[in-house]
Amino acid sequence: MKFIHTADLHLDSKMETHLSPEKAGQRRREILDTFSRLVEFAEQEDVRAILISGDLFDKTHIRKVAKRRVWDEIIAHPDIDFLYLRGNHDQSDFLDGEVLPDNLVLFSEEEWKKKTYGNICIYGRELTEANAKTITTNLVPNRINTNLVMLHGQESEYEGEDRTEIVNLAQLRDKYIDYLALGHIHRYKCQRLDDRGVYCYPGALEGRGFDECGEKGFVLLEIEEGKVQHRFIPFASRRIWVVPVETDVQDTTTDIIVKVGEAVAGTPEKDLCRVELQGWRQMESEIDTRRIERSFSQRFFYFEVRDKTRIQIDYENFVNDHSLKGAFIRLLRDEEMPEEEREKIIEIGMKAIMGEEIEE
Repeated sequence: MKFIHTADLHLDSKMETHLSPEKAGQRRREILDTFSRLVEFAEQEDVRAILISGDLFDKTHIRKVAKRRVWDEIIAHPDIDFLYLRGNHDQSDFLDGEVLPDNLVLFSEEEWKKKTYGNICIYGRELTEANAKTITTNLVPNRINTNLVMLHGQESEYEGEDRTEIVNLAQLRDKYIDYLALGHIHRYKCQRLDDRGVYCYPGALEGRGFDECGEKGFVLLEIEEGKVQHRFIPFASRRIWVVPVETDVQDTTTDIIVKVGEAVAGTPEKDLCRVELQGWRQMESEIDTRRIERSFSQRFFYFEVRDKTRIQIDYENFVNDHSLKGAFIRLLRDEEMPEEEREKIIEIGMKAIMGEEIEE
């Protein structure tokens, strides 16, 4: 029997942090299309159920077109069960006033719910601040069954900005769990839970920002004679790339454009790409990032440049310089602060002295 484990789809996310309104709208539609492709894949592969471990949607108010798209897919595929466990981004207005179809299984925070397929048992419960410390108390799978458990939460060492309740892996060990289907972390990760089972984050179905690089997709589970086989399936319509480019202190913007072209030569044009310039540059030189972006913006769905170069300062050249620049640099040289912070202040100060525009 086959199952799909997915999470963190964040359907109807605004997508406007980097993209123009037109392209943001296109990406919203593409991510909805990817959900439909996922269901089509499930139908073609005779998948019995799709396990959605939280964050199906992204915000409180969901556009009707997005809600209708998901609802229509569920209704149109009665032979596929949709096991939906809400995450920290999900809100109840998706289902308000609807009569639930038989193939939609919901979970709650109040107690563990079990869905069985022969000797395959799938348990789910929504993790909250109130139940987080005791949630495993009433989870009692039978060791003779094949047991899958769904939760949405973060590992204790997770350092992302979007934080939610902790999944206490220690309390889930030795519970006869064969596969712990988690959601919340947007990158694929699968590791041993104990001698019997594994825990897995499928990652996001599609990347949305430059903190979500790499392959995105879902996990396909195949269970036969009690054994769980699982593999990650890359599935996103576009990938997100961050490409480092090393610059030399003598490089002009023209030189850097050549280096950028070489660095992104293997990056698919349909994808989103950020180039990060690293290395050194002279104190009074400036890299024209807008020109670099114009050189490649037509090649990719989205392209941007971040200048992370550091200025090279020869403090000895300013020892006897009696100009305002010299006095300013000598003053900063003697201040106690991290060198990168000093370089940034000097760069901004030099622009101010020269009457140049200072960008945010």
